[in-house]
Amino acid sequence: MEAFVKSEIKNGIGTITFFHPQSNSMPGLQLRNLAAEIEKLGKDDNAKVIILKSEGDKAFCAGASFDELISIKDIDTGLKFFSGFAAVINAMRKAPKFVIARVQGKAVGGGVGIACSADYTFATEAAAVKLSELAVGIGPFVVGPAVERKVGTSAFCQLTINATEWQSAQWAKEKGMYAELFSSAADMDKGIETLAIKLASSNPEAMAMLKKVMWEGTENWDTLLIERAGMSGKLVLSEFTVNAINKFKQKA
Repeated sequence: MEAFVKSEIKNGIGTITFFHPQSNSMPGLQLRNLAAEIEKLGKDDNAKVIILKSEGDKAFCAGASFDELISIKDIDTGLKFFSGFAAVINAMRKAPKFVIARVQGKAVGGGVGIACSADYTFATEAAAVKLSELAVGIGPFVVGPAVERKVGTSAFCQLTINATEWQSAQWAKEKGMYAELFSSAADMDKGIETLAIKLASSNPEAMAMLKKVMWEGTENWDTLLIERAGMSGKLVLSEFTVNAINKFKQKA
């Protein structure tokens, strides 16, 4: 299967699904397409709530595409690539509807950022998390504000510094990243459906106002996350990072 991002609206529930054959990793085009779909459903009055999910049974999202990372040769290209993650996070933040994330498997790097940018995140016990950026010579600069906002500074630092170690889904729930945890994807989907149906029949104006209140203090993210993207874009050009990414790819 080729990579895709698609959406549908049914009974007031908008669902966005993304897929990439490399563990649902994120090349630049995929990020731009995902941000565009979130913005589109955010503006569509037929969608009262948005569910964000990925295809497949294993990885929710493996983060940045290593193939694209090692192809970056100048700062402008690096900025454009990492700005894709900024666009997705900001689209989720600014959508005037609640965004429910469905995390069925492991989340790495940018995938953790997406899980933390949702307003309500469901996960299975297989949904371990890792911020691996430092291990490949960069840092979780763009996703950092979203992760820190959700789990707190201490847990964010733990994930960032211990960049090669997985933290369990139970750990993520205890830190507030996941709202609910399930033993199976089937049980999780029932829980998502129940909440989504309730929200689809709730007052859209009230939910939009609540969303705005919940994200107070993040109004500067349009500029902040682009500045952070520039930091990653610069680091990805360094010899250290290029060598680290190539080593990482060989292990994978």
